[in-house]
Amino acid sequence: MRRRLYFLLPSVESAKRTADDLLLARVEDRRMRFLARRGTELDPLHEAGYLDKTDVIHGAAVGLVLGGIIGALVGALVVAYPPEGMSPKLVAVLIGMLAGAPLGAWMASMVGAAVPNSRLKEFHADLEAGRVLMMVDVPFRRVAEITELVVSRHPEAVPRGEAMRYVFP
Repeated sequence: MRRRLYFLLPSVESAKRTADDLLLARVEDRRMRFLARRGTELDPLHEAGYLDKTDVIHGAAVGLVLGGIIGALVGALVVAYPPEGMSPKLVAVLIGMLAGAPLGAWMASMVGAAVPNSRLKEFHADLEAGRVLMMVDVPFRRVAEITELVVSRHPEAVPRGEAMRYVFP
């Protein structure tokens, strides 16, 4: 399990120096993502990806749960009030849930794709002011070490918290 650490940096140059120090501390390049105001050149830094910038994942999770619940309710209605000439069994509830869950996940993820990431909303003003957001995924056991490294070597970096993140190897 990994944690995502957030740091605000004043400029792209500061972000490059911080990324270099993290590379020397054996943080993989692919574990660092940077987000800046639209049009800011971040090369050679890795810009935050589509899944980081939008609410696709959150939308899919919410849609999966709601779709399953609504599908189960529709299945229960079919069992309680069967169409004329049919006698559906209780398995209709399970079928409704199994059909509704992926449909809900798909529909909600499409909505989430059009919405900016709700976790990054608090950084919007800083990004518009020209700052750079650095997101680093580190193993739980290295959170304190990496935070201390960034803060001690880069006093201009402002730690802005952490989020639990299920990132595989």
